Amino acid sequence: REWFRHEGFIEIETPVRIPTPALEQHIDAEPSGTGFLRTSPELHMKRLLAAGYPKIFQLGPCFRQGERGDRHNPEYTMLEWYRAHADYLDILTDTEKLISHVADTPPPPGLPAPPVALPPAPWPRLRVEDLFLEHAGWNPVENFDAGRFEHDLVGKIEPALPRDTPVFVIDYPAAAAALSRRKPGRETVAERFELYIGGLEIANAFSELTDAVEQRRRFEEWALERRAAGRSD
Repeated sequence: REWFRHEGFIEIETPVRIPTPALEQHIDAEPSGTGFLRTSPELHMKRLLAAGYPKIFQLGPCFRQGERGDRHNPEYTMLEWYRAHADYLDILTDTEKLISHVADTPPPPGLPAPPVALPPAPWPRLRVEDLFLEHAGWNPVENFDAGRFEHDLVGKIEPALPRDTPVFVIDYPAAAAALSRRKPGRETVAERFELYIGGLEIANAFSELTDAVEQRRRFEEWALERRAAGRSD
């Protein structure tokens, strides 16, 4: 919070129980009466962004159905922030500065220090297609295969990432773009990154898609895929 306030962000709160969740291929919302518990605060935060609040952040509870394992819980706390007139590389820089600030700030009395020290930023930026060509032998940016992509990402790419430094994996296949913008001049690439620390993915961000026609097309496509898989749409 100290870092965000220093950078001119406004802390906001948005509804936890919402009438309709964002339609996503692989995320299921938890029903709550006639509504749903939010999977992220993005829908209402984007309304505030569109209403003229250029720098906002929120720290609060989110819920995802069936997300229980050694690295996930169905209820968790999410930090989300948005800034207008910026792209994914600007948010990447925010992320570096934020985590460096937190890592360098002494903990309050009674709390242990972090188990490891982080190296100074900037941290490596590794492109998805380079990682896959080196460690999996194919290029998902040019020849996307959803099942193979997820299998190799977990089994070959993530284990090969550096453990001694945070690393940004950038420029995802457009087919795995979520609601991100495509890279100008290269339609097969999405302006998206994920941050890994110690081999664990802890942050995901992208340049926001603002093309209403393209957004509707993606929603309709995902709805068809969810129906075919027997999931609600």
